[in-house]
Amino acid sequence: MSNGDDETAEDAPAEEDGDGVGSEELESRLDEASEALEAAETEADLDEVETTLDDVESDLEAADLPEPDEDDEDPREELESRLSDLRDDLESQRGPYAEDVVDVVETAQGTVTDSEWTDDGEDEAHEAVDTFLAASEEYVDHGADAGADLDAAADALATVADAIEGAALDADDDEETIAGLLEAAETLEDDLEAAEVWDDLTVREQLDAKGFYDVLTNENRKDFPAEWNAAKIHAKEGNLDIVLFALDKLGSEFIEEYFIDILYHLGSDAAPAFDVMHQRAQKRDKGPIKVLGKIGDDRATETLHDFIDGDGDPALQTVTMRSLGAIGSPESVQPVANRLDADDDEIRSVAARSLGLLGDTRAVDPLADVLESDESDEVRASAAWALRQIGTREALDEAAKYADDRAYLVQAEAEKAESA
Repeated sequence: MSNGDDETAEDAPAEEDGDGVGSEELESRLDEASEALEAAETEADLDEVETTLDDVESDLEAADLPEPDEDDEDPREELESRLSDLRDDLESQRGPYAEDVVDVVETAQGTVTDSEWTDDGEDEAHEAVDTFLAASEEYVDHGADAGADLDAAADALATVADAIEGAALDADDDEETIAGLLEAAETLEDDLEAAEVWDDLTVREQLDAKGFYDVLTNENRKDFPAEWNAAKIHAKEGNLDIVLFALDKLGSEFIEEYFIDILYHLGSDAAPAFDVMHQRAQKRDKGPIKVLGKIGDDRATETLHDFIDGDGDPALQTVTMRSLGAIGSPESVQPVANRLDADDDEIRSVAARSLGLLGDTRAVDPLADVLESDESDEVRASAAWALRQIGTREALDEAAKYADDRAYLVQAEAEKAESA
């Protein structure tokens, strides 16, 4: 029996969870935060709400909430979900800020400079920048001018971005100014997105826009495919830029063979194609390697030396050594001479002939050794031919020693050296 000082079960306070923080209290604090968020008018108000949410999150992590029954909702999950939703609502109410505008403008500047515009697209992009400059001038003085081309337009956007940063706009005090600038910047972003770039066009449309097919007439439309015919005409006229543009865009192995053949037959006149051919040659593509040999630029030699190091693809090695011989760099003598010991007869033969094309006297001794001891008469004949190409008295004398050789091929080369 209880006395007057005892509390009944109904009068006793509800048990709290964890460290004195229960789910009902946390729910109540989130209700208050939600009301404060709805009433917030300034960034300072939002900062206070964020502090409240941080405190609730900290207490929720520390709270020892009871485990729910199997069919009941988990109070912790419900509180965490609501907390997350309130944080999302909080972020959506912040800003806009001046730095948001600057980010959009700087992104637009990158779009202007990095995009591959068509001629129409350039005009559209330039007009979009002009429109933005006029609109943004209403909110911040910048004096930027889009100029006559896209480089000047991009510089103008950088000027506007600097002006906005320098204006020290406050999210509360200058809310309308920032909102106006952001609207203008987002319109610029949309207009640039709508402007025409090459990727918006089909390959045929891109080539048409470049005037690739303009050289074709009823009289010269004799070769198939038309792209090959147009490329030949452009190459003959020295318009390699458009030939290389078409090569890049067409992307067909079938067409590429035709185009590489065109460049190959241009010889040293294909020099403007060096960078493109060098890049393609790095994929060990034999066609571009042949073109590099015809161009004769020794900047390719370091790349090509890698392709003959070791016993790799024989066809690749022979193509590469022929190109190295045609290029004629003294740096190639040792890498090519190393292949005189290759297991493959054809590689040894081509190595010898490439040394002859290189014409360096350092190759005389190794070629003389091949002529004396190689098991293949064809390889020995190539060595004799190479000695003749080097053409010094020493080289000719070494080849002439074999005028009575058992192999007719070697004997023929020796006789030519003897009479030289």
